[in-house]
Amino acid sequence: MPKKRREPKRIRPDDIDPHHDWKRPLQAPGHMAVDFEERVNFRRLHDYRLARTRAALANSGLGAMLCFDQNNIRYTTSTVIGEWARDKLTRYSLLSGNGEPWLWDFGSAAKHHRLYTPWLCQDHCRAGMLGLRGAVGGDGKLFRQAAREILDLLVAEGVADMPLGVDVVEVPMMLELQKLGIEVRDAQQTMLLAREIKNIDELMLLNQAAAMVDGVYQEISERLKPGVKESEIVALATMRLYLLGSDCVEAINAISGERCSPHPHNFTDRIIRPGDQAFFDIIHSYMGYKTCYYRTFSVGRATAPQLDAYKRARDWMDGAIALLKPGVSSHVVARAFPPSTEIGFDTEMDAFGLNFCHGLGLGLHERPLISRLSSLEDPIELKTGMVFAVETYCPASDGVSAARIEEEVILTPTGPKVISLFPAQELPVANRY
Repeated sequence: MPKKRREPKRIRPDDIDPHHDWKRPLQAPGHMAVDFEERVNFRRLHDYRLARTRAALANSGLGAMLCFDQNNIRYTTSTVIGEWARDKLTRYSLLSGNGEPWLWDFGSAAKHHRLYTPWLCQDHCRAGMLGLRGAVGGDGKLFRQAAREILDLLVAEGVADMPLGVDVVEVPMMLELQKLGIEVRDAQQTMLLAREIKNIDELMLLNQAAAMVDGVYQEISERLKPGVKESEIVALATMRLYLLGSDCVEAINAISGERCSPHPHNFTDRIIRPGDQAFFDIIHSYMGYKTCYYRTFSVGRATAPQLDAYKRARDWMDGAIALLKPGVSSHVVARAFPPSTEIGFDTEMDAFGLNFCHGLGLGLHERPLISRLSSLEDPIELKTGMVFAVETYCPASDGVSAARIEEEVILTPTGPKVISLFPAQELPVANRY
């Protein structure tokens, strides 16, 4: 007999966890499920994320949302088939206000979901293929078939006369939907609104992901010596993260010496030299939840310009974090960051991404995003359960070095809680001599 869908516990979309005591430390448990303490409850996590999505959809004016963004698909269906699917635009999901999530997946993955995802309706997990970004045929047949199937479901669920929200989409897919008379609107803002408040399970996963990076930075600090290449540090960090349980190492920035100013946002095979300043950004995910976590080191010794730049970057960091409280407007936080001209750039667009905050979750850059570029004119209110990556950057007066710091911060009812714990209050000097 067909398996029945498990009836979820009804969770309010604003319910982070009524039983969580914010006075207690946030857990960073191991990866195993155990019977002697509560850790991440993945079914509670799924029910919460779906409740948040339904609430956002109900207030959006949309009848349903069609998602191709892998983070949105995971948020609403609790399914993933790995990094392979990131840029294919071949998996998609559909959710209406009246129905359960529909999922189209790559070939045999759909059968796998029918076997192993009892929180989804079996007949809602289908195989789907849209041509792998044009690689399979150019006549649009696969898009036409998919659009017709989607319209039939919208009719069956009573929302065909309402706009359909879409997050990211290939142009032929959008055209086929419009040919069927479907009004297509943006759904990405609706999904980002749903995702901006994290529940206790999401917070634990983010904390676990950060704990992995804590350990990797300890190994980097021990390995960072003259003669080591930037690419060697990237290899070390990548290996250690996977050994610690990471499900995706998205990027490791490694920047040293004369490459520090201006920030190039990549790594090379440059050889570390005595007295270099070097900074790193570790971006990986655990159960889908990302880190964005910079640390700066000096190698062997630190110069006066390096120490001064680090102090300025740290002061900006501490000033911004102190303002992260529920009810505060994001424009207040944005003003704590230096104007672009103070760090050597003509405009805020030129300096974007160097001194700012961005939301962190299944996506690397989620709402809210706080910067002098956007937040002074378009502020939003900060809320409990938001998670931020707070970034600062300061070039040194020597014209070569620069300090780059990033802290991951959870917004609790009483204010900010930093979960990136590798020491960074003062400039670390690796292998001092």
